[in-house]
Amino acid sequence: MYIIVTRTFPPELGGMQSLMWGLSREMSKNFMIKIFADYHENHKDFDEQASFSIERVGGIKFLRKIRKAQLINEFLKENKVEGIIADHWKSLELIKTDKKKYCLIHGKEINHPVGSSLNKRFIKVLNNVEKVIANSKYTKNLAINNGVEQSKVIVINPGADPFQELNKKSLEKVESLLKVKTPRLITVSRFDKRKNHEKVIMALRNLKQLYPDIVYICVGYGDEEKNIKKLVEELDLTSQVMFFKDISNDLKNALMAKSNIFVMPSIIHKTSVEGFGIAYVEAAQYGIPSLGGKDGGASDAIDHDKTGLICDGNNLDEIYSSLNSMIENKKYIELGKNAKEYVSKFQWDKTFEEYKKILS
Repeated sequence: MYIIVTRTFPPELGGMQSLMWGLSREMSKNFMIKIFADYHENHKDFDEQASFSIERVGGIKFLRKIRKAQLINEFLKENKVEGIIADHWKSLELIKTDKKKYCLIHGKEINHPVGSSLNKRFIKVLNNVEKVIANSKYTKNLAINNGVEQSKVIVINPGADPFQELNKKSLEKVESLLKVKTPRLITVSRFDKRKNHEKVIMALRNLKQLYPDIVYICVGYGDEEKNIKKLVEELDLTSQVMFFKDISNDLKNALMAKSNIFVMPSIIHKTSVEGFGIAYVEAAQYGIPSLGGKDGGASDAIDHDKTGLICDGNNLDEIYSSLNSMIENKKYIELGKNAKEYVSKFQWDKTFEEYKKILS
C-alpha cells in the first residue's frame, strides 16, 4: 500500500489538482492506496465516486498540517505501507517513518534564496527522500542549484488525461459568441502576475491594427482580475477581450477547441514561477499551438517552432512578433497539427510507466 499526501486535490480545480487526481487514479490501478487530502466543502460527492479511500483534513493551514501528520503517523503504525508520495515538501516535514518517501516538486515552492530558512527546510526534507520528482528540466535544475542532491532528482512531466469529447451544444454556443471574430487567442489560467495577461493585452493593442477582428479569450479568476480588466478599458480593447469564469468544463473545452493560439508567456514574479504548464498540453490535445515564456518549464511542454513558440515574456516586442508570426499565413494551423501529435507522449498511461520504474 502507498499513502498519497496532497494539499491540492479535486473537487478543487487547477493544474496541480488534475495532476494529483491523475496520479492517484493511475496508482490505484497498480497498488492499494490511501489519500490524505485537504478538506473541501464539496468533497463528499466527489469522494464517494472514487475507487479508493480519501481522508480529508480541515482546519487552518498550520494546524491542518500538524493534524494530517498525526493521522498519517498513526496510520503507519497500524498498516503495512510501502511508501509515501507527497505533492509538497512541507507535507513530509512532520511524518516520522523509515518508509520510502517520494516528493513531487513544481517550481515556486522551492524557489527561495539559498541560505534562507525556507531553503534550509526544504533541503533537509528533500535530501532525505528516496526520489524528488521534478515536473520539468527547469524545476530539476532549480532544485539542484538550490541545494538538493543531484542524484535524488528525476524529471517526470505531469500526465494528461485523454481529451474529452466536445459537447455539441457548447460548441454551438461558442460559435454564436465569437461569430466572425478571428484570429482567436486564449488563456486558461489564474489571473496572477506570472501568467502575464498584462503584456499579452498590450501586444493585442498593436495586433488589432493588423487584425481588426482579433479576439482574446481569458478564462479564469484571481488576484489580478481587476487590474487586467482596467487595462483592457484603458487601452480601448473591450471589443477584443472576452472574460469567462465559473464556466462548465464543456464550455471551457469548446472555447479552447475553437481558438487558434493558446497564449501564456509566463515570467518569474518574485518567487513565483511556471514549473511546467499543463495548460499547454491541454491546448495541444485540441490541436491548438501555444506561445510560452522562456522563464520556467514551458519548453518541456512546447517544442519551439514545431508545436508553438517560446519567447521572452518580459519583452513586449517579442510577444507581439511571436504572435504575429503565428497568425501570419495561418502558421498556427501547421503548428497545431504538430502539437496534437506531440502531446501523445504526455498521456497518463505513458507517464505512469516512469513512476513504476522508481516505485519498483
